[in-house]
Amino acid sequence: MTVPAVGLRKVEGGVRLTPLLKLLILTQLAFNIGFFAVLPFLSEHLGQAIGMAGWLVGLVLGLRTFSQQGLFVVGGALADRYGIRPVVLAGCVLRIAGFGWLGYAGETWSVVGAVLLIGFAAALFSPAVESEVARQAVLLEQSGGGSRTRVLALFTVAGQAGAFVGPLLGALLLGVDFRAVCLAGAGIFVLVLAGHAWLLPQHIPGRARTRLKGGLPLLLRNRRFLALCCAYGAYLLAYNQLYLALPAEVERAVGSQAPLAWLFALSSLLVVTAQLPVTGWATTRLTLRRSMVMGLVLIATGFALVAAARPADTTGTTALLPAAGFVVLLTLGQMLIAPAARAWIPDLAQDGRLGLYTGALSSVSGLIVLAGSSATGMLLDAGLPPAVPWLVLAVVPVVAIGALPRRQEVGERRLELRRRSRR
Repeated sequence: MTVPAVGLRKVEGGVRLTPLLKLLILTQLAFNIGFFAVLPFLSEHLGQAIGMAGWLVGLVLGLRTFSQQGLFVVGGALADRYGIRPVVLAGCVLRIAGFGWLGYAGETWSVVGAVLLIGFAAALFSPAVESEVARQAVLLEQSGGGSRTRVLALFTVAGQAGAFVGPLLGALLLGVDFRAVCLAGAGIFVLVLAGHAWLLPQHIPGRARTRLKGGLPLLLRNRRFLALCCAYGAYLLAYNQLYLALPAEVERAVGSQAPLAWLFALSSLLVVTAQLPVTGWATTRLTLRRSMVMGLVLIATGFALVAAARPADTTGTTALLPAAGFVVLLTLGQMLIAPAARAWIPDLAQDGRLGLYTGALSSVSGLIVLAGSSATGMLLDAGLPPAVPWLVLAVVPVVAIGALPRRQEVGERRLELRRRSRR
């Protein structure tokens, strides 16, 4: 595929973005601001304001995750069939309705309906946007506008910045009430809807619409893509320990989970400030596979660091240092893995079905996280020696390295030759 260089603009790292790529990257920023303005405060609202039992709160949050991650494959397939514009606009409408409904929901059935709508909305617009960013990044790379991984790194930075700003906005509005938070989230998506109705093209050149029938069986026979899904799922399972194993370790060290906010802020700050330099370094030195391997090794090292410190059973502020080291290594691993995995999908996907494959990556890896998180919870509660759960978790990314596809794709070999010619 080739595209003209008309309309490209240089940005940091030598990447020249088209107007469409700028719109899609800003879309990710806006999506996450609106979403994370509400999500961090949902569980407390359900437990205290509505009076749900703890198990029911967990169930509601799990249903939201399932309706989102589990149905990404549906949203991706619809984007392939109908184009990204109608799918993104429909997703925005559903998210507006879901947030508005949640703000007024006072009974369990009503809350469940609202969170399912909120989750399904993301299952529509997220794979549509992500797949088109990946497709445009490949076209940009082929036209000489810059590396696809740098474009996808910008996409990651925009998402992380939104995840950082959103909770701050939500916390300010929570002083009014939770309904105000929900309505503000809905308002952000009203702006996104209006902007996309105006700016998103009716037809994107080079994007052909593909029949829904026949795509999934071919995907399930694509062993190399499924291997990437398994490796990416192992990474997400490891990353999920920020919300499972890490809080338990922080509670043990200082008797409170208050430092978690600072550790999460550290992770977000690292991504926002270091993602582009890290990606720039990796792009010139590593293939996509090697970038993912290095990221998985860093994550395994982070788990091993906590495992090595646990037998000492120290407490107090200094006992948080291994946890902080874990967060830093996990975040560095994320910065190497996430853009590389997204950049790899176009090389493995069937022509015309990039949306399906992008959605399937999230759905398959989400199922791995669901099963793995249950196993991790039992592992942490099993009364084993304190270092054992962390050592077992360290093994997971190491095993994932073996699952990665081994043969380089044609596109990667071409880029490798190009790098060598520049030396």
